[in-house]
Amino acid sequence: MLSRTADNLYWLARYVERAEYLARILETTQRLTAMPLDQSRSTNEWETALATAGCAGAFYQAHDKATEEAVTHFLAFSPDNPSSIRNCLEVARHNARAVRTALTMETWDAINTTWLDLKRFGHKSASREELTRFLQWVQESSLRFDGSAYRTMLRNDAYWFSRIGLYSERADNTARILDVKYHLLLPAHEHVGGPVDYFQWAAILRSVSALTAYHWVYRDSVKPWLIADLLILNDQLPRSLSSCYENMVQNLDRIAAAYGRQGPPQRLARSIRTKLQNTRIDDIFQGGLHEFISDFIAENNRLGAAVTQQYLI
Repeated sequence: MLSRTADNLYWLARYVERAEYLARILETTQRLTAMPLDQSRSTNEWETALATAGCAGAFYQAHDKATEEAVTHFLAFSPDNPSSIRNCLEVARHNARAVRTALTMETWDAINTTWLDLKRFGHKSASREELTRFLQWVQESSLRFDGSAYRTMLRNDAYWFSRIGLYSERADNTARILDVKYHLLLPAHEHVGGPVDYFQWAAILRSVSALTAYHWVYRDSVKPWLIADLLILNDQLPRSLSSCYENMVQNLDRIAAAYGRQGPPQRLARSIRTKLQNTRIDDIFQGGLHEFISDFIAENNRLGAAVTQQYLI
């Protein structure tokens, strides 16, 4: 496969996953702002949404304050934000069009229809209800694309490169959601696992479609340290860091077997996977959750750079 084709497939999957992630962030923030908060809390949930999306710096270059209207427009529709939902879906469609012959008809139809339907939403939402419909549509479109790829594509290098992109983006997103929750939403005077408003933790679980899974696994009330265990170390949860890296290792090894050569991406992915397998949640908290997640995000970025260097350029 040409490196250009592999690059398009890799980023096609990443941008679709990123669009869904942004929709989940905005939906969760809407839910949190609709809930009554303790009077002692001064957290601006819309600032938190920007921090989670990694767009705070770009946002404050153009805006003075993180209001609901400004943040939702910036993350969902703004042409000036390269990572807005609209731009993510447009870039994803551009990548798909460049590798049209490497996609099945169903997969191409899923992303092309999404791009065509995007135009009917305009460049802003007129109301909260309209924004909610848009965010649900984004998530459904991502599921349709992912399901089409899973059900119809051959298990060859085209499929494996797209899966690597998807799981790399998903791992990064899950890590950022968890990190921001602990270190921006949690009040400064609270200890991790202290008496906080647990509906916020339930909202975070919903943001990664994990609330029902949490109760199935732990049979317990919502506890912050158990949420961290689920999102970091539990292989059963498709969005956990451990599950993402189990899939990363498998797909990178399949590419290595097909091309007859191991390289830095395979070794680095196995190293990260082994670290996750051999870590306990108590060890993570002892060393610092923020530090652990920061190291993970940096390693995930290094893996992306290694994949790019070996296969995509």
